[in-house]
Amino acid sequence: MVNRTLKALVAGLVATLGLSAMPAHAGKTLDTIKQRGQLICGVNTGLAGFSQTDNQGGWTGLDVDVCKAIAAAVLGDASKIKWVPLTAQQRFTALQSGEIDILSRNTTWTLTRDASLGMHFTGTTYYDGQGFMVPVKTKITSAKQLKGATVCVQSGTTTEKNLTDYSRANNLALKPVVFEKQEAATGAYFSGRCAAFTTDASGLASIRNKEAKDPKEHIILPELISKEPLGPSVRRGDDEWFAIVKWVVFGLIEAEEYGVTQANVEKMMNESQDPVVMRITGKSEDTGKLLGLDKDWMVKALKAVGNYGEIFERNCGPKSPLGLPRGSNNLWSKGGFMYAPPVR
Repeated sequence: MVNRTLKALVAGLVATLGLSAMPAHAGKTLDTIKQRGQLICGVNTGLAGFSQTDNQGGWTGLDVDVCKAIAAAVLGDASKIKWVPLTAQQRFTALQSGEIDILSRNTTWTLTRDASLGMHFTGTTYYDGQGFMVPVKTKITSAKQLKGATVCVQSGTTTEKNLTDYSRANNLALKPVVFEKQEAATGAYFSGRCAAFTTDASGLASIRNKEAKDPKEHIILPELISKEPLGPSVRRGDDEWFAIVKWVVFGLIEAEEYGVTQANVEKMMNESQDPVVMRITGKSEDTGKLLGLDKDWMVKALKAVGNYGEIFERNCGPKSPLGLPRGSNNLWSKGGFMYAPPVR
């Protein structure tokens, strides 16, 4: 009993003093990725600003850049990725079965998904909300004017359920026209089969920009009818991998907060005396060993894609084709929701 009590006291003292910071063992997912020499990332089949192929067949977008940052941190090379395009119906099975290492595909974090699908959400990379798009010629200016209207929507999504809830709560008697694939749903809307189309507001901007013959002929209504925190997820059962993905995302956010960019990360690593910057760049502390990664894991990620703000601006921001404001996705210090635990 005395020995057991003594062990408990020592363990408590170690935890209190922070002396338990031992190097992490790699974890089975990280081991597999290193042996394979490639990260397998599940993405959307094509959503401008988040994941789509360019003219050279390369993948671009905010969700894509998250995977590139992780590949750079883990393998030292952001190009060592196998991209697996997935529909809304395929995405969870692909993660559960081990077909992919990470799902980075505009997926909403909900209790049901988090608790019953064998997956962990690692954080929020885009705060969104569901909205409606209608043709300008209808002169509809509010979702409350859609009473009895047909609405094109993709099945197997939170969008479909939110539409039903919103219709019932506001006595609108909306008539969902459901499609398995997003392309079919948007095609039906643009062909005039539905009076409106609904999905996340970022998705509406992406689809309007990419698929409308004239984007100016379609308006996104002002109401947001849901909370849609979007972010990457991993399989349950590998805490080490869960921690890696989570802290790469947090590192991208904290790097923006402290002015560490893709262009200046080397200079900051060599010259900055800011304690936070020194930790982010691995100059003062080796946080990488706690994750089973190299000391400069965050430097590699930042060199590959830049900080969170750079990722947002490049893919979704006002100067991008989507032209979206930072809004809720700004740093907490600038009125937004982006807040990362300290990298220390």
